Amino acid sequence: MSFAQYLGSAAEIVMTDNRPQINLSTPMKIGTLTCRNRVFLAPMSGITDVPFRKVAWKLGAGLVFSEMVASEALVHGQGKMSIKAQSAGLPIHAVQIAGRQAKWMGLAARLARDNGADLIDINMGCPSRRVTSGLSGSALMRDLDHAMGLIKAVVEAVDVPVTLKMRLGWDDNSINAPQLAIRAQAAGVAMISVHGRTRCQFYKGKADWRAIGSVREAIDLPLVVNGDITNSLSAANALRLSGGDAVMVGRACYGAPWLPGELARGESASISLMECGNIILEHFEEMLEHFGDKTGIRQFRKHLGWYLDNLEDANNITQIRKTLLTSVNPVEIRALISRLFHQPREIAAA
Repeated sequence: MSFAQYLGSAAEIVMTDNRPQINLSTPMKIGTLTCRNRVFLAPMSGITDVPFRKVAWKLGAGLVFSEMVASEALVHGQGKMSIKAQSAGLPIHAVQIAGRQAKWMGLAARLARDNGADLIDINMGCPSRRVTSGLSGSALMRDLDHAMGLIKAVVEAVDVPVTLKMRLGWDDNSINAPQLAIRAQAAGVAMISVHGRTRCQFYKGKADWRAIGSVREAIDLPLVVNGDITNSLSAANALRLSGGDAVMVGRACYGAPWLPGELARGESASISLMECGNIILEHFEEMLEHFGDKTGIRQFRKHLGWYLDNLEDANNITQIRKTLLTSVNPVEIRALISRLFHQPREIAAA
């Protein structure tokens, strides 16, 4: 995503219905927890690791979620899943778990809680074929009775708020998010997040925020709107169309971990290259500290590529980009980031 896409339009927000405007900067309760604002960073595999969560939180996100953690693998102590579930040392440690068996979901929830999780989120929204082929993620929306068995197992296993993330349904012929939401509320879930697409849409087309309104009409719980939230305009319209209480930002944060904080503050001002460079360097140092130099550099490359997309018009960016994305030398990487971003010019709002 480019800076222009991130900063969005300065056009006046179009009123879409008579629902009151939600102030995204205000706190929101999730069970016994209080989030400092209403713009959340979505759980994203390979993205929302400890370093990214730390940076997004520091820049103003109201709540950040771990990557999706496979429940059975976590219980069996597989190192990769344990790393994904690690705390970032933030006021609220939210862990998202996924699975298809109530036994493992309950045990994973309890294990995460015993290791400091303040909130357990259940994944019933992931559209990945790798996940759904194992009858997890959004595949669970094809069998609500089975889905409810998992939800009840998690709620009964822990004494912290349990939340649920879902899609509208499996496909256009099975829009059953309201039915699942009603049953989840009755089982003790404290908040529901809905991505405004079906599983079969994956990320194609546009998120249907108005369709999420049917979930709002079905439940009294806090409702979080997800899908295509990229700027203040889309956030406001998503809330008005859905009747949601908060927004969740996902892919728009690629290369822009500041976005949730900016939306919460209602800002759409320009950001300087130097500010961006400082964030990149801080993110890089967090990656090295958390993963070590070798793994940290390799894992950081995808983030660096997104950051560099903002500089496609800069002189010599092609050659410097190639060097940055292949270098294994932390000193060289730091020097090149400083060279590219620590310049006295601004990128203005569109």
